[in-house]
Amino acid sequence: MVYCNTCGSPENCRLLSYPSFASWLSVLALVVGFSAATVSAENPGEEIDSSRFSELLARVQEQRSGSVDGEKGQATACPENQWRSGEYSLDRSGILRPFRVHVPPGYDPQSPAPLIVAFHGWGGNDAEFLQHAAVTRELDERGYILLAPVGLGPEEGNGFPASWSFSGSTTGLDGDGVNPQATGDTEAICDDARTTDYTYPSCSGVAENGCSWTQCTDDDVAFAVALVATARENLCVDPARVYAVGGSNGGMFAWDLGRNEASAGIFRAIAPLIGLPHRGFLDPPTRTGGMPALLITGTRDRTVPPGTWGDLGFTTTSDGDFFHYTGGSAVTRVWADAHGCDVTAAPRPVDVGLSNVDCRGWDRCSGGSPWPPVLDCRSDMGHVYGLNWSWSLIMDFFDQHR
Repeated sequence: MVYCNTCGSPENCRLLSYPSFASWLSVLALVVGFSAATVSAENPGEEIDSSRFSELLARVQEQRSGSVDGEKGQATACPENQWRSGEYSLDRSGILRPFRVHVPPGYDPQSPAPLIVAFHGWGGNDAEFLQHAAVTRELDERGYILLAPVGLGPEEGNGFPASWSFSGSTTGLDGDGVNPQATGDTEAICDDARTTDYTYPSCSGVAENGCSWTQCTDDDVAFAVALVATARENLCVDPARVYAVGGSNGGMFAWDLGRNEASAGIFRAIAPLIGLPHRGFLDPPTRTGGMPALLITGTRDRTVPPGTWGDLGFTTTSDGDFFHYTGGSAVTRVWADAHGCDVTAAPRPVDVGLSNVDCRGWDRCSGGSPWPPVLDCRSDMGHVYGLNWSWSLIMDFFDQHR
């Protein structure tokens, strides 16, 4: 159930199918084409008889219902009563998951629009991206809808931060176990003896050590899938243009959206911002042909350091805790390989039109986008988003993957 805090009542959010303007153009073309073909092929100049008209009418009704012949594609049906910009909640088995919706001013309720789902950082909220003028300006100019959900944690009490759970963050276990070739290696995602224990009460039966640091109340991948599905029931969304952005903890989670079978087919591309997987989680995206990914990190980031260029090992936090992460070069290389890129050579510099960021990618990739489908971009910054410049880069990247 969706609670529509700005709709007036839950009833105002119900889904009613309604054809888009593009669908009616398709119907018109279908009628004209069918009529012309019938008349010219059989008896030129003859009016269409009632049986033929009935057939045309049936085709129109079929298109209107949103169900068309497989050869001609699927009609786009947009809901009649739609969300406006505001705050909403999604009921997940009794757990209310709040989120904010931003609808651009030029939005056409009968024309499918691209959608971005933006996942905040650890302890963040639904305003983390939308409070920045650079974000809303770009969304409005390019006609993107944005959903900003809130992670779980505060409902557990005692100040537990809102969080997104991803591979290794709940169990505290890394993705490659103990490496016998590495002296002193463990199977933990952190140096347990020197790292604060942030284990959430909901993870008391899940955590294998003191490195667990996100919630275990709900399955966040399943929530993300349900959120997009609900958005499509209440907004006119282009299903081929659904994207994920994540900052810090949200960026770490975004990698899982591309590697989980349940979500990989829903998101067209991802853009993790200062967020990397935990050590050893190097699985490629599950979608055939790969998933485009833009990674943006800071070379002075002590919380989620990307490592040095070309280093395929892991990195370790040095901000007081000691968490281990997969390096930027390692994860982008695996994802580029899934696109068929030539990863036997070093990634080359890519001009993205910004002087403050060094972006690199591989050649000979599938997809045909102007930039390589997987980009590793690094700026001289710490653990910050830099949204005044990074957001336009993210949207430029998404615009190339339609």
